[in-house]
Amino acid sequence: MANSMPVRALLGTSSWSPVALRGPIVLLGKTFRARASKLPPNDIGTGGCGVMRGDRDDLAVTGAGAGARGTEPVTLGMAAVARRVFEGRDLQPLFDAMIARLDADPTDAAALMDLATILQSHGRTDEAAALRAEAVALSPTFATPHGDGSGPRLLALVTPGDFMSNTPVDFLLSGSDVTLLTHHVDETIESLTDLPPHDALLMGVAEAPAHRATLARLDAIRESYRGRMLNGNPARIAGLTRDGVSRLLADIPGVLCPATLRAERAALAAVAAGAPLEGLHPGLCWPLVLRPVGTHAGEGMERVLDHHHLGAILMVNEAHTFYLAPFVEYIGKQGLYAKARVVLIGGRPYPVHLALSDHWIVHYLSAAMSGNTDRRDAEREWFETFDDEGGFAHRHAAAFAAMQARVGLDYWGLDCAETADGRLLVFEIDTALIVHDMDDAETFPYKRPAVHRLFRAFRDLAFGA
Repeated sequence: MANSMPVRALLGTSSWSPVALRGPIVLLGKTFRARASKLPPNDIGTGGCGVMRGDRDDLAVTGAGAGARGTEPVTLGMAAVARRVFEGRDLQPLFDAMIARLDADPTDAAALMDLATILQSHGRTDEAAALRAEAVALSPTFATPHGDGSGPRLLALVTPGDFMSNTPVDFLLSGSDVTLLTHHVDETIESLTDLPPHDALLMGVAEAPAHRATLARLDAIRESYRGRMLNGNPARIAGLTRDGVSRLLADIPGVLCPATLRAERAALAAVAAGAPLEGLHPGLCWPLVLRPVGTHAGEGMERVLDHHHLGAILMVNEAHTFYLAPFVEYIGKQGLYAKARVVLIGGRPYPVHLALSDHWIVHYLSAAMSGNTDRRDAEREWFETFDDEGGFAHRHAAAFAAMQARVGLDYWGLDCAETADGRLLVFEIDTALIVHDMDDAETFPYKRPAVHRLFRAFRDLAFGA
């Protein structure tokens, strides 16, 4: 049996408290506090339990062998769990249901995978990773039907990981009848000739230090797949490191992507002790932006003012390798920092969000957008004029076209801003940026229609308009 130990042992307990998941949930960089579940207990059930799947919030059978046109284990998927979190709903009933299913059948791969997703949303990363590994050992492929699952099947090649390890395509299929198949691969994969039946294929593994060997192997065997593959160039994905992106975009007119370099802890400690900063790179000067390699959502990121400040940071941050880049001031006329997320689908830019904050580290979920009418008004105008003459996409059309030519992928996104002189300031390019439609429709009435246009564009790209 592939499941090497009982799920209770993996989670370090032999009994389950009804309050096992009480407390705040941290998801996509924001802390949520769940309300009590409004669903009656029998909406959850046990063993082949009725739960929402994909982006639906009604009852559907999940478990082994329930996939449309296939026998893959059927999961709720990341988007369904995230939607419950955004709505403030209690995940405890789902948690308890998955435990009951695994008590009945320890080889229930779908329950293991969904339980891993639930635990990941609670920040229980190590436990989630252990359960995810057990699930993949039982079945490398999982199905997540959207709508009634009667539509085409999109197969995504993925690697086991959290919400930002792979292209989060589950969110992009909201409102469709597509069945998402996630097929887990690693550096030992031999060929792409024996994949589950599908109508479209996406290279979903995103850039990360832990994914280098897998992406290199996928690049070596990609020509064994005879059909069309979205984002079918793993080497280009692997090149989207922060320092790689800064080199890729270095000489594009109208684009500012500050030169980024990797620095080992020993080299930074030497600077903190008094060695010249320019010894790391000619022309480097304070202030600098410092962040550990492999982190996202501002984790461990600091604006470093001088060598004394650097020494203080190294005392509390134990990372071994860091990215280092010049700090670029981009505060706007209103005294706020504005950071945009844009996704390019088939080379065309689509707006995702515009976050405004009084802090230079800007993240949408912590930018207090819901509590500030003036910030939402600015974002609404950004959305409404995005494609107009003089709008964001029009102002930076040449920059987007040049970046598309160099990135060379079908689907990718960037976090960016505008400098005082009108250039596009690029912070990050990735294939794993989260795009979703879960913001409150009453508070953000302008967002969902725009994001749904983006979703339709992605489906058109995958399956043909």
